[in-house]
Amino acid sequence: MTEPSSVHVPVLLDQVVRWLRPRPGAVLVDGTLGGGGHARALAEAVGGDGLVIGIDRDPDAVDAAVQRLSGLPVKLVQANYCELPAVLDQLEIEPVDGVVLDLGLSSDQLADAGRGFSFSAGGPLDLRYDTLSGEPARKLVGRLSEEHLTQLISNYGEERYSRRIARAIVRRRRERQIETAEDLAEVIRRSVPRNPRGEKIDPATRTFQALRIVVNDELKSLEIALQRIPDCLKIGARIVVISFHSLEDRRVKTAFRADERLKVLTPKPLRPDEDELAANPRSRSAKLRVAERIA
Repeated sequence: MTEPSSVHVPVLLDQVVRWLRPRPGAVLVDGTLGGGGHARALAEAVGGDGLVIGIDRDPDAVDAAVQRLSGLPVKLVQANYCELPAVLDQLEIEPVDGVVLDLGLSSDQLADAGRGFSFSAGGPLDLRYDTLSGEPARKLVGRLSEEHLTQLISNYGEERYSRRIARAIVRRRRERQIETAEDLAEVIRRSVPRNPRGEKIDPATRTFQALRIVVNDELKSLEIALQRIPDCLKIGARIVVISFHSLEDRRVKTAFRADERLKVLTPKPLRPDEDELAANPRSRSAKLRVAERIA
């Protein structure tokens, strides 16, 4: 059978490997499996006597990784990374030697037109990692009041034009429901000034971020994980977290600093170097933080 290809490029891969210090026989966790790039590098490093546990909420990512990582010392589980204690209990595994969380959206998910992660996709506006649970974004957009939409887009997208966008969404709903990512992106682009502050990102970026966060309850999952994961680590083991926007990074920074079980190893977040930015422009907003489990 042909191995399913991945268009995803793992972000800050060398940094992840360097800070997690994988050694032969170690047991590590990739809590956000995605395209499997981090898991592959770690599995190759721990060798046949070690193990990498790959977790992802997206069943398609897990299914693809079964073939993509075939022959490597990995166990793959469909779950939310905040459920790590339960996953380890189920697998009868003791505290582990390290955990990595890459909170970014996978390029494979962006390429999946059926879920609406890409602004130009003609498929349904869904935005769920697991399409068998939760409410798709198109239903959220179709039922929330203008005020609620304004708050959602402002709080989770940090969008300065949240009220304009919410008003435009409600106005469009009176004509016809917004069903696709392309429909929503068009509404947003028409409702905000062109290239505000000279920004190069698509005007729809922050609104889509907000909807995705809410649909998947991402920040709650992160907060729960940051509380639970330290107890899943051996003394001296490390947790590496890569975030892509300030809402995530602030929570990681605050949790690391406040947790008496952890020692912060990166006072400032690590960023991609020029070579990585040139090879993978989507890494431009990545920030990596590391903490170590202490007694």
